[in-house]
Parts: sequence; C-alpha cells; structure tokens
Amino acid sequence: MAPRRPQRRAIRTAVDPALPTPDQSTETTPVSSAFPSAYPSEAENESDAEEGILSAPMTPPATGAVVPQTPPKKRRIPEKPFRFLDLPSELRVEIYALHFEGIDQVVDLDSDNYKRVHKKLAIFRTCRTIYHEASHVFYSTHTFRIFPTQPGRFFKTKKPLLARLNTNQRRSITSLELRLGPGWNRPPRGWVVNAALGLSECVNVRQLTVFVECDPSDSVFKGFRKADGFYETFSRNLLDDVLAEMPFLDRVHFDAWSSVKKTGAMMTGLLEVARARGRKICWGPERGWSEDEEEDEGGQRDQHEQTMAQLQAAMAFLGTT
Repeated sequence: MAPRRPQRRAIRTAVDPALPTPDQSTETTPVSSAFPSAYPSEAENESDAEEGILSAPMTPPATGAVVPQTPPKKRRIPEKPFRFLDLPSELRVEIYALHFEGIDQVVDLDSDNYKRVHKKLAIFRTCRTIYHEASHVFYSTHTFRIFPTQPGRFFKTKKPLLARLNTNQRRSITSLELRLGPGWNRPPRGWVVNAALGLSECVNVRQLTVFVECDPSDSVFKGFRKADGFYETFSRNLLDDVLAEMPFLDRVHFDAWSSVKKTGAMMTGLLEVARARGRKICWGPERGWSEDEEEDEGGQRDQHEQTMAQLQAAMAFLGTT
C-alpha cells in the first residue's frame, strides 16, 4: 500500500486576516510606464530645493523675458619675454657690474673661487654677445694677481692665474698686482716670468701695483734668512722681468705694510729697477708714501712690535707651505 502524501497547508500571509485582501487589477500596465519619467517628481523637487540646486526649466521662457547669458571667456594673450639685449649698452654695462658685486676687487687663485667667482661667471654661457660684453666688464674692473699668494696647493702651482686665462681675457685686464713677501725664505718655482704666463698679451694694463709685505733685510729677520740679500735680489729680478714683458706700461704703483721702510734694501732695489726701466713711480694708499717724504728712522724703530707681528705671521705662513 502506497504511503499517503502529506497535505499541503495553505501559506498564510503575514497580513492581518482582519484587513481586506486587495483585488488584482485586470488592466495591463502601459509600456511607457516601465521607463523612468523624464519629469522630476515632487519629492525630487523638494530635495533639490533643500540642497540649493536649481534645475533649468523644461519649457522655453515666456516672450520678453531676459535670459541670462554667460560672459565670453577672455582670450589669453601670450606675454612676450623681456629682451635684455634691447636695452642700451650703457644700462647693460651697469647691470653686469651689479651682477659681479660680491667678488673681491683683487682676484687670486683661491679654493673659495668656486663659491664666490665661478657661479657668477655662469652668465658667460648665455650667448655670444653677452659673453663678450660681460667678460670685458669683469676682467676690466678687477685687479688680477700675477702670482698666487694664498697658502695651499695653489701657492706652489706651476700655472698661475694669468696662464689659465685665454688671449681675449688677458687683453681685457686693466690692472695687475705683484705681491712680494710670501715665500721670502724659499720662493715657489712657479714664480717665473715666461711666455706661458701671457704678460705680453695684457696690452690694456694701465696700473701695476707692487705690494711689499715684508723686508727680509730688517734685523728682526736675522737668523731666519736663507742668505743675506737673497730675497731682495729675487724680487728685483722678478720685477725687472715683469716690466720687460710689458713695455706699454708707463707707471708702477708701490705700496707696503707699515713695517716696510722706503730706505730699506727691499724698497731701494725695487725703485731702482722701475727707474732703470723708465717707468713713472706712484704711491699706493696703504703705506701713505709720497715723493717728497723723508723717512723718520726714529719713528720706524717705534714700529718694532708691528714688525715682530709681521714676522710671526710670515713664520706661520712658512709653516703652512
């Protein structure tokens, strides 16, 4: 005998049986109602109004109504770059001079040149015209030291500053300085006047300053000198070689520290060389010498302490080299 199937119980809705059951509509839903309406509902309008969103009207404005128009965008006109070379040459020269401010008046071989000088010279790479103008301003407004005096590797170099410049740069130089005193007991081998130095190409030099830092003939140097008259002779020969390479130079400016005597062996020999070469002698502002000045030997003796200080500085310099 087959088992009896359990009778299915009618599924009761969760609706309260006391409420009437809705009748199913016999009318079919139109196809158009299956798509969303293109008009916003009242709930959407209220929501947009609360959020501050104003929707554009779907119907055209009435006749005579003013329609707000969006202002046209201004066309951007490209700015033309400033043409530096359009300035007068006088103004360009002034700008070059301002650009080179911060560089020492006397330029020497120094390890700090990369920070103070090299970055300023980057203007030479702009173009050919600016290179010629700016380089002429730089080399004609600064004094260049013939032989390096800064302690370190440059002091003993065989290639001084002038030898590192090209012909055009040397021709722009108007002022040179020969400093005597460093290495008075053993001058560097690089202090030699030759063709590689390029003095003969410095045709526009109008001022040569010979600055004497110390006079080894003074008695305070006794016992430290390599030989009597050694550095004085070396200095005279060096100045004579410099003047021989520069026949176009008509005058020499002499200056010194306060401990140097005009009547000492050092200055006497240098003045004789300048006069023998037919050069006019001028005096620098540091020492304050004049043509008619007579040395006061008594006053010079009072400067013994200053001389000793200069000697100590020379000894410290000699120790670093």
